[in-house]
Amino acid sequence: MVGGTYPTSPHERRRGIVMVVGSAVLWSTAGLFVRLATLDTASLVAWRSFFAALVLGGLATARGGPARILAVRRSGWVGVLFMGTSIISGTAYVLSLRLTSVANVMTVYAALPFIATGIGFFWIHERVSRRFLVAGALATCGIVAMAGASTGLGDLAGIGAAFVMTAGFAVQLVAIRRHGGVDVMALNACAALACVPLMLPFVQVLLPSPVQLVWCAAYGAVTTGFAYVLALEGGRRVPPGEVGFISMLDVVLGPLWVWLAFAERPSLTVIAGGAVVLGSVAWYLWSNPAPDQA
Repeated sequence: MVGGTYPTSPHERRRGIVMVVGSAVLWSTAGLFVRLATLDTASLVAWRSFFAALVLGGLATARGGPARILAVRRSGWVGVLFMGTSIISGTAYVLSLRLTSVANVMTVYAALPFIATGIGFFWIHERVSRRFLVAGALATCGIVAMAGASTGLGDLAGIGAAFVMTAGFAVQLVAIRRHGGVDVMALNACAALACVPLMLPFVQVLLPSPVQLVWCAAYGAVTTGFAYVLALEGGRRVPPGEVGFISMLDVVLGPLWVWLAFAERPSLTVIAGGAVVLGSVAWYLWSNPAPDQA
């Protein structure tokens, strides 16, 4: 064990990569669900968290009984860190999608591998390979092309919220690598449940319509539930910088779903930038089959 991390075999690393890729695909639907739900931020966060708590709590209980949820109390400061960053980053994510475009949020989120790598380097002394730096530089060029000159002063609050969300998730990725024994599913179930009463004073008085509740349920189950757990479980097997880098697929897929659903057609520059991001991720994974390979 180096720097407090758990050793990762090639087989486990491949499993981790599949998990993270799956989480990126699921997570990329968040912007779509936020647009479809048409609720204010507090109401959307409250209902999304409620359904996420049902899904995650049900899965955790089915696999370990009520004792698995109660065991969260023994997680100590690591559990507090996970729950706190989960609540803050999840709320900031919804807020950012309300205040600015999906493309802008995804552009900020694309900084995840670099933030996670920086935290991982100082906290748990994770190595950074030359291949990672080259691929990351190529992907950054694609992200800059996607962003273009679309950002105005009115988007600053949304971009700030997106940065808070990204930084919070980066901390979690490094924490799960450092403390691999924590119960990610149970902790996130408790975090989602704790988020509901925090939002209640700010929600609208009227109950959402059945259609809105369906979208909130899908949002909670797919993105806050399954995608979050897949990303963090994959983070047990893959260095945090790699997790963040693979998650950049979300940067391309997020605007794609909104384009297909709401006809928000991206420009040729955005399409070309997205192709560069996807290509850099594919090249890195194809040319780096073993962990910590320079």
